[in-house]
Amino acid sequence: MLKYPHLFQPIRIGNMLVPNRICHVPTDVSSSNADGSVSERDIHHHSQLAKGGVGLIIVGATSPDAATGRPTVTGLVADSDTQIPGLARLAESMHKYGAKCVVQLQHPGRQCAWPRYNTMSATDMVVKLPWSAGHEIVYENAEEKGKPVRAMTTEEVVDMVDKFSESAWRVKQAGFDGVELHAAHGYLISQFMSPYLNKRIDRWGGSFENRMRFPLAIISSIQQKCGRDFPILVRYSVDEWVEGGRTCEESVRVAVELEKAGAAALDLSQCIQESPGAGFDPMYYPEGWTLYASRAVKQAVSIPVINSHSFRNPDFCDKVLADGDTDMVGLSRQMLCDPYWALKAYLGRDDQIRRCISCLTGCWQESMMAKKEIGCAINPACGHMEFDEMTPAANPLKVGIVGGGPAGMEAARIAASRGHHVTLFEKTGELGGAILGCCMAPGKEKMKWYADWIRGQIRRLEVDVRLHTAPTADDLRGFDIVLNATGASSYVPDCIGAERVVPFEEAIACPKVTCPYHPKDRQMRRTGQRVLVWGDHYAAADTAAALAGMGKEVTIVTENKEFAASVEVIHMYVLRKRFAQTDAEALHSEPFKFPVRIIENSTVYSVEKGRVVLMDKSFQRTELAIDDVITCHTRSNTAFFEEVRRAGIPVVNAGDSKQPRNLHAAVMEGATFGLKLEERILMNANHSLIDSLPIDVQAQLLD
Repeated sequence: MLKYPHLFQPIRIGNMLVPNRICHVPTDVSSSNADGSVSERDIHHHSQLAKGGVGLIIVGATSPDAATGRPTVTGLVADSDTQIPGLARLAESMHKYGAKCVVQLQHPGRQCAWPRYNTMSATDMVVKLPWSAGHEIVYENAEEKGKPVRAMTTEEVVDMVDKFSESAWRVKQAGFDGVELHAAHGYLISQFMSPYLNKRIDRWGGSFENRMRFPLAIISSIQQKCGRDFPILVRYSVDEWVEGGRTCEESVRVAVELEKAGAAALDLSQCIQESPGAGFDPMYYPEGWTLYASRAVKQAVSIPVINSHSFRNPDFCDKVLADGDTDMVGLSRQMLCDPYWALKAYLGRDDQIRRCISCLTGCWQESMMAKKEIGCAINPACGHMEFDEMTPAANPLKVGIVGGGPAGMEAARIAASRGHHVTLFEKTGELGGAILGCCMAPGKEKMKWYADWIRGQIRRLEVDVRLHTAPTADDLRGFDIVLNATGASSYVPDCIGAERVVPFEEAIACPKVTCPYHPKDRQMRRTGQRVLVWGDHYAAADTAAALAGMGKEVTIVTENKEFAASVEVIHMYVLRKRFAQTDAEALHSEPFKFPVRIIENSTVYSVEKGRVVLMDKSFQRTELAIDDVITCHTRSNTAFFEEVRRAGIPVVNAGDSKQPRNLHAAVMEGATFGLKLEERILMNANHSLIDSLPIDVQAQLLD
C-alpha cells in the first residue's frame, strides 16, 4: 500500500500520460552555456529530478528570441535550429527515468536580465523592480532612475508570435512531450494579458478580447506548426495583487478562453513583479495558500489544473489531491532543496525529506539576482555536481569539529556519510547555532525545519556529539583534521556607556522549553518597552521583528545608507511592510503593536539610563528616549582557530568564524570541508584542504 496514493495516480494531459501527480513547475536554473545551449549542468539537474520520480518536469524560462530578451544571463534559448541537438539530449536525460517533460517558452519583455537596455514590452513605461532579475543596474555611487522600456510595434508583436511557434517546433523536434507558455509574473505574454500593464490602444490592448489576442495567436501558431495533438500548457497569474490588475474573477474567464483555444493544461501562479511577495512567497507564506485559485478555475474547465506555491509536505499534497482542490501539485524550490522528494514520499520515507525553508538566498538573491547560476542555501549539492560523485572514505579519518552551527553540522553530515569518524563539540546544550534565533522572528519558523532535519541526520549517522563542551587545543591533538566552526558573536562598537548595551543573542534567546531540543538552561534577557536595535544584516532584522512581535516600541539604527541591503530582498520587502504595520499581498498577519522606525546613516554616540544619543554622518546629534540598546554587530570568533593553528594541528576555518555572512555560505563551506577529506591530509598556505591533486604532484609533495 502506498502511503500517499493520490500523489502517485497517473493523469492525462492531452495525449500525454503522466505517471503521477507531481509536477516540477518551471524553474530557471540559469545554468546553460553562454549562447543558451544546453549544458551538462542542465542535464544533470533535470535528470536528477526524473531519477527522483517526478512525473512531469517543466524545463523553465527558455527564450524564443535571445537577441531581444533572456530572463537570466545563462538561461536556455530555443531560437535556432542549432539548439535542437542539445535539447534532445536534455529530453532524453528525463525520459530514461520515465518522466514526461515539457519546455516552458518565456520572453521576459521589460524584465530582461539580458540585454540590459532597449527592452520591450506591451507598453512604454519606466520600471523600478529591485527584486527582479531584470532590475535596473545601479552602480555603487549612482542614483536610481528607473529602467526605461519601449512599446513593441505591431510588426514586432506579429514577429514575436512566429518566434514563439518556431521555438515550440524546435522543442517538438528535440523530442519533448509538450510546451508551456509563460504568461505569469509580468513577463512578456503577461504584459499583454494584464489590465494593469497593457495600456495599448490598438488591437493588442484595451479590452479583454484584445489583451488575450497575443497569447491566443501564439497558441494558434504553435498548433499550425506542431499539430493540434502537441500539448500546450499555459502558466499564468490568477491574481496580480495590484490595484487595477487581474483578479481571480477574470482569471476564470481566461481559463475558459485558453481551454477553447486548445490548451491542454493550466499551470496557475500568482503576482506580477510589482507584487513580489505573492510570486516568490518567502517564509511568511503558509503551505497551499493559493488553493483558492485552483478551486475556482477547476469549476470552469475540464482540462487539468496545476497548483504550486509553498508545497512542502507529502501528506498535505496528497490531501489536496484527494479533496479535488487541484489535479497536480507543483513544486519548484522544494525540488532544488531535495530533488528526491518524490522518491522519499513514494517509499514512505518522508521523514528524510529536506524541506525548503523559502529563504530565497541561494535560489534567488545570490544566483539569478546576481546574474549567477542557481544554488540552494541548505542543499550544497544543488548546482554542484561534485557532490554526486562523493565516494566512501577508503581509510576513514578521525575528524574533530568545533561548533554545532550550520557549518559544523553540515561538515559532520557529509564527513560521516563518507564513513569518517566524526566528533562534534558544541559549547552550549543545543545544536543549531545562529539559525536558532530565527524561531523568535514572526513568520520565520520554517528555519526550524532545516535545524530539525540536520540534527536528525546527525543522530541518524551516529555522530559523536558532545554538548556543553569547549575543547582546548590539547584535547584535539588526537584528530587527523579539525574544523573550526565557532561562528560569530555580537560586540559593542566604541560608544559612551557601552557596558549598558545588551547582546542580541540574549535579547531573543528562545524561551520555549517545550521544544525537545531546548537545553533547559537558556534564558531570555528582559528588556524595556522602548528598545533600540543597533546594527544591520540578518541579526538586526530578526531581532527587530522578534521584539516588535512582543509588542515593544522598536527603533533600528544602522551606519549604512540602506538598512539590511544585504538581506534577501523579498524578505525585506515583506518585513518593511510589517514594520509599517501593514502586510504584503495575500498575507493576513497580526500587525505589530507599534511601527518600527529605521534611522540610517547614523550610529550610537552614548548610552545612558533612559536615553540614547545618536550621531549621523554629518556629526549631528539626536537624543532619543530608550530603555535598552541591543547590539547586532557581529564579528568572527577567530581566537580558537588561531590557537589550534599555532599548536600545529591541521585546522580549517568555516562559516561565520571565517566571515559573518548567511546560512548559504555556512552550509556550503561545511559541506565542502567534508567532501575534500582524503586519506592524506594536505593543506595549502591559505589554510585550505587540498583534494584531487595530480598523481605526479602528490608524489612530489608526499614522498
